[in-house]
Amino acid sequence: MDSEAWQGVYVSHVRPLQTLINRAQILLHSIALLLLIFYRLSFFFLNQQSKQYFFPWLLVFTSELLLAFIWLLGRASRWRPQIPKHILLPPEKLRPQLPPPAIDVFICTADPEKEPTLEVMNTLISAMTLDYPPDKLHIYFSDDAGSPLTLHGVREARRFSRWWVPFCRKYGITQPCPQAYFSPAREDHRHDISRDDGFMEQKLIREKYEEFKDGIRDGTKKWAGEAAIRSRVDHPALVQIIRCNNDDEGEVKSRNEIELPLLVYVSREKKPSHPHHFKAGALNVLLRVSGAMSNSPYILVLDCDMYCNDSTSARQAMHFHLHPHFSNSLSFVQFPQKFYNVTRNDIYDSQLRSFFTVEWSGMNNLQGPILSGTCFYIKRLSLFGISPHDKDSSKHIQDFEKFIESMKENNRSRDFAVEEAQHLASCTYENGSKWGQKDSIHKLGFSTIHWWRIS
Repeated sequence: MDSEAWQGVYVSHVRPLQTLINRAQILLHSIALLLLIFYRLSFFFLNQQSKQYFFPWLLVFTSELLLAFIWLLGRASRWRPQIPKHILLPPEKLRPQLPPPAIDVFICTADPEKEPTLEVMNTLISAMTLDYPPDKLHIYFSDDAGSPLTLHGVREARRFSRWWVPFCRKYGITQPCPQAYFSPAREDHRHDISRDDGFMEQKLIREKYEEFKDGIRDGTKKWAGEAAIRSRVDHPALVQIIRCNNDDEGEVKSRNEIELPLLVYVSREKKPSHPHHFKAGALNVLLRVSGAMSNSPYILVLDCDMYCNDSTSARQAMHFHLHPHFSNSLSFVQFPQKFYNVTRNDIYDSQLRSFFTVEWSGMNNLQGPILSGTCFYIKRLSLFGISPHDKDSSKHIQDFEKFIESMKENNRSRDFAVEEAQHLASCTYENGSKWGQKDSIHKLGFSTIHWWRIS
């Protein structure tokens, strides 16, 4: 790969004003702490009544030293806040010369009552609308409840995507979530279309979206009840590739030929007698199932209520993963979470702005931030507990690669891969294995990046 093709994609940008303010605050606070420590020590050595109140003062002094130490550790991320700055260049110059690598998308949901199906399906649709080659994008949707309502919602979302994805590609819609696109609060997203035929097609898409919502509501009425609640903790494994049924209408039937990302519904086996480890267990199952079906080198993880608000995020993340400066040691690219409909008087910082704009931007200079659990593109190899400095790292995954190649050599279909995945989604598969026992990503030597677009 020619390194010149990547010039202008990544620039390390230090915020000088924020750095000055942070260091001034650290200096003033440190002086105050030193004065406090001097005052406490003077009480023990200079005050004649120190023996009478020795233990209470010692307890208070110890607590203050502990809090001061914790505060001092947190100053490391504020000492030199650094962010990767986006340089505005034509899109064709930002794309790598080599074909983009494949990406597996993991979306997890656990309860259709606590996590409304309509909002969850909007997240799924936004992932399917990413600006990325459809044959390189594979969506794995985990339903921990094994709910027929969620499976019905996934099928409805796949059907609506036949209309929504071509519409976004045709008019360059950058907001891939239909709920956000048609929201009155986000009306600015709909100003991109200027032609009359575009307005007519937008009206048609909105009608299709209303039909999609009606289908979700009908499913909610049909499958609500105690039987659905019991199935959440006791149900067999189910792995199914979601396809659209043929339609009699000529126009709708032609949309079946539109290339969309692979969509796989995964409901792992759950039994009351076996621990399921919540979201971590669901992600382990998706890691195994996706490895048997697509085995993409990179993975996007999304919470069911965190939709993609920028269809180009996959390409942005790949710019860093494939950049010669990061390609070997970079584990994941973390995008910030954005919260809408938050009150203006957000005195408790429910948007977590201090984490995304202050703490994590400073961690970019300290091997990178930790995982937030969602909105990150991670290298699959880093999840295997293999150090980037390990020269024999290929030996650790040699057996698994042989398994994938044997499936291709024997011309096994994807349906056969689904049968293999059923076993990988069983609740007893991890028994006696080393799943979840490897070192952390940063301990292995990987670096990470907290990234968001800066104009």
